Amino acid sequence: MDTNAYIEYSICPSPSSPLRGENCVPLPQRGRDREGEKYLVTHTSICKTNGSIMMGMLVSLLALFLLCPAMAGASEKLQPLSITMEGYEYPYPVGLLPLTIEGQDLRMAYMDVPPEGRSNGRVVVLLHGKNFSGNYWKDTICVLAQNGFRVVVPDQLGFGKSSKPNIHYSFHLLAATTRKLLDTLGIRQVAVVGHSMGGMLATRFTLMYPETVTHLVLENPIGLEDYRAFVPYVSLEDAYRGELNATEESIRAYHRTYYTAWKPEYDEYVMIAARWRLSGEYPRLAMSSALTYQMIYEQPVCHEFAKIRARTLLVIGLADRTVVGKSRVKKELLSKVGQYPQLGRKTAGLIPGAMLVEVPNVGHIPHLEAKERFHQELLAFLYQ
Repeated sequence: MDTNAYIEYSICPSPSSPLRGENCVPLPQRGRDREGEKYLVTHTSICKTNGSIMMGMLVSLLALFLLCPAMAGASEKLQPLSITMEGYEYPYPVGLLPLTIEGQDLRMAYMDVPPEGRSNGRVVVLLHGKNFSGNYWKDTICVLAQNGFRVVVPDQLGFGKSSKPNIHYSFHLLAATTRKLLDTLGIRQVAVVGHSMGGMLATRFTLMYPETVTHLVLENPIGLEDYRAFVPYVSLEDAYRGELNATEESIRAYHRTYYTAWKPEYDEYVMIAARWRLSGEYPRLAMSSALTYQMIYEQPVCHEFAKIRARTLLVIGLADRTVVGKSRVKKELLSKVGQYPQLGRKTAGLIPGAMLVEVPNVGHIPHLEAKERFHQELLAFLYQ
């Protein structure tokens, strides 16, 4: 790692943003905007760039000075966030794909990020987990784009900036809408990276469209075991009520289980969910969340791993013990389920030719908790 590198936390909106003022801080080693000037990407971007350590410290201190009062006020009284996240800026521009499903006119949000510099002609699709949306891939997008990849990051229906319809959710449907997005963008072949629920979707997508997928990466996917065997069934109505009853404290407590050590930066994803619950439209999001829980529970993919033919990499944080519906599992079974070290090895043995990377002392989200290691392994695999 370059000893002159520092982490930039942008306090400057993107060049196209109406919020950008005249005093944006120049960025020494980033891409140029349309005017030929160099700027930080967005206030949500975190990018490694070369520059003076002193300048990095000054920028960081200035950011803290400006942001701390606002953060303190926000902690006292949360502001509602619309269920399609209007006003919440993503790290890259967002497009909307019109869809009509079950008689409903819907919109699927996505980021389509071009490579920086010379393109290698390849495309990577990043698929998010259930309690996240495409914005948590921001550092991975940055790394891939800097290495010549075009990166497509959809928010699946029911998530992020996409519509939150009351429909029959299935991995087949989400795979089909993802394929329609790629067709609309004129993309024929992709490498697919799926985290958590996105790993189940990536598996289904690969099985449905084997001619489209050149590489498959599964990052701590859920569904490596069939939850129906040990998680008691819960009705849609009860799942819905559970979503309605969630609080900021319960959300944060659940998110803490994803990591071996909590960092303040992880709280961004807690606050999104907490602010959603203050929206007048939240019951609609709660229902779509309950429906997607039902999808995960009722539509396992683990029995079909042996059918995968794409080159496959599993990246497994060995400290992960995630089980969907874990709070309802009998105590005597807790030590036997959600055991990702064993599940990862078992799954790697089922998928023909699969590679397995085990990351010690890392939990459910290696691309957040062990960024450098995850990106190193991802790039090495994609270049094979």
